[in-house]
Amino acid sequence: MRIVVSEFISLDGVVQAPGGPEEDTDGGFAHGGWSHPYFDPEVVGGAFAAGLENAEALLYGRRTYLTMAGAWPERAGDPFADRLNSMKKYVVSDSLRDDELTWHNTERIPGADAVARIRELRGAPGGDLAMMGSPTLVRTLIQEGLVDELQLIHMPVILGGGKSIFPGDGVKRGFELVSTVVGKTGVQVSVYRPAASEG
Repeated sequence: MRIVVSEFISLDGVVQAPGGPEEDTDGGFAHGGWSHPYFDPEVVGGAFAAGLENAEALLYGRRTYLTMAGAWPERAGDPFADRLNSMKKYVVSDSLRDDELTWHNTERIPGADAVARIRELRGAPGGDLAMMGSPTLVRTLIQEGLVDELQLIHMPVILGGGKSIFPGDGVKRGFELVSTVVGKTGVQVSVYRPAASEG
């Protein structure tokens, strides 16, 4: 399974709380919902729909899982929602109890086992293991060299600080641009894959 990450991201690399004001206020973050003015249904919606077609399962950190689990089950009847709701889901968490895994077909991965278990899933045959949000987990997987594709949905805004998916460990990691599409709102959807070599 390939691990494919999709992120709404600002020009200064912030991925925190793109969806709403209460989504993630850690660190006093005050710009929750910042992605909405730049959302282009055709370009951004199309990118997510295409990504989901290749996905066999979903992988989340705790906070993103709870946000998604609180939103998508009630949207049954929409083809995108129905696909999300029926898919296998993995959530990395030490604090969630089994009775809190209310979203259909969810399996919890303890934090201490996360890298080993995700490496095992990545080595299994099948479709993509799709991720969105979950910046702490994504940062760990980039650090471990376990991300096969990054779909970055760049919004034309600078947020001045917030959570990032990029490791701050001083290690250089090369990526290749696979495709890019620009929407009417100035949003740019760019797909990157790890470079085979940096020459």
